[in-house]
Amino acid sequence: MINKDNILIILPFLCLLFIGIIMVTSSSVYVAEKMYGNPFQFAEKQIIFLCIGMLATIIAMSIPSNLFYHYDWFFLLASFLLLLALLLPGIGTEVNGSTRWIRLGPINIQPSEISKLALLIYISGYCVRRQSEINTTLGFFRPLVILAGFGLLIMSQPDLGSTLVISMMVIAILFFAGISFLQFLLLICLMVSFAAYAVFFIAFRYARLISFTDPFAHFKEAGWQLGNALLGIGRGEWFGVGLGNSIQKNLYLPEPHTDFIFAVLVEEFGVAGSLILLALYAFLIVGIIMTAIKSIELGNLFNGLFAFGTGILIAIQALFNIGVNLGMLPTKGLTLPFISYGGTSLIVFMFMIGMVLRINYENRVTK
Repeated sequence: MINKDNILIILPFLCLLFIGIIMVTSSSVYVAEKMYGNPFQFAEKQIIFLCIGMLATIIAMSIPSNLFYHYDWFFLLASFLLLLALLLPGIGTEVNGSTRWIRLGPINIQPSEISKLALLIYISGYCVRRQSEINTTLGFFRPLVILAGFGLLIMSQPDLGSTLVISMMVIAILFFAGISFLQFLLLICLMVSFAAYAVFFIAFRYARLISFTDPFAHFKEAGWQLGNALLGIGRGEWFGVGLGNSIQKNLYLPEPHTDFIFAVLVEEFGVAGSLILLALYAFLIVGIIMTAIKSIELGNLFNGLFAFGTGILIAIQALFNIGVNLGMLPTKGLTLPFISYGGTSLIVFMFMIGMVLRINYENRVTK
C-alpha cells in the first residue's frame, strides 16, 4: 500500500513513532528507577504498546471502511459501556485523584481514548445518513445529545481536557459536513461557556488557571509542573543539552514521560528539535487532509469525514499538549500523539492512521 499518494502520511507517522520511543526511554529513566527499580520499565512497556499498535494499524488497513460505517453504532455503544464501567465500584482505577482507567492484569485501558475513535466513527456515519437533515433543528441536536452524554461521563472522571478535545473534534466534523455558520458559532459559544464554568467554579481547575498565568509565583504549589517545564525548555535553547542530559526529568518535572514529554524533548534537542517535531505533525496532518479531500471528491463522504476528523483530532491534541508545556494553556492531562507514554492513546491513534491508509487505498482503487 506504500506509494507516492500516502508517503506523506507513512513517513512522518513512522518518524513520530521512532521519536516517541526515544523520548519515552530518555524521559522516564529516573521515574521508572524510583518506582520500579528498573530504569527502562516504561520504555519496555511502550515498545510492547507499539507492537500492539502496529498490529492494530495492519488490522485497520485490512478492513473495508464501509464496515465501520455500517457498524458505527456498535463502536459507540461499546465505548459508552466502558465509560459507564468506570463508575462501578472495583472496576475503575484511580491515579492522581482521577478515575480514568480500567485495569486488566498488567495493563490499563483508558475508555476516554477509545471514545475519541468511537465518536469519530459514529459522527462521521451520522452526517452521511442524515446529510439532508443536518441543518434542521432535530438533525442538528441529535449528535449533540450523544456528545453531551459522553462529555458528562468523561467529566465525571474528571477529565476536562479530553472532553474539550472530543467536543472540538465533533464540532469540526459537523462543520465540515455542512452545518450553517450560525450553528457553528452556537456550538463554539456553548463549548466556551461550558469550559469557563468548569474552570471558574471548580476549585482545583481555578488554582491551575491562576498558576498558569504566573507559574513561578506559585512555584511550590500549583505552578510546580509548568514552572519546571518552562525551566527545562529554557535550558534547551537552540540545539538542546543533548539526548539523555535533561535535568528536569530527574524527578523535578512531574509526568516527564506523559503530559510534559515535550518539555524534555525541547530541553534535550532545543528549538531545532521542536521545529522538526512540529514539521512532522504538519506533514502528517496535511497528508491526512489531502486524503479526506480526495474522498469527498470521489463521493465517499464517510471516508472523507473520518479522515478529516482524524487530522483535526491529532492537530488539536498536539496543540493542546504543546500549549500546556509552553505555558500557553492551563495544565491538562493530555498526551502528545505518538510521542507520550500510554498504551490506549498510542494504539487508538495508530488504529486511526491504519483506517486513513485504508481510505487512501480505496481512493486509488476507485479512480
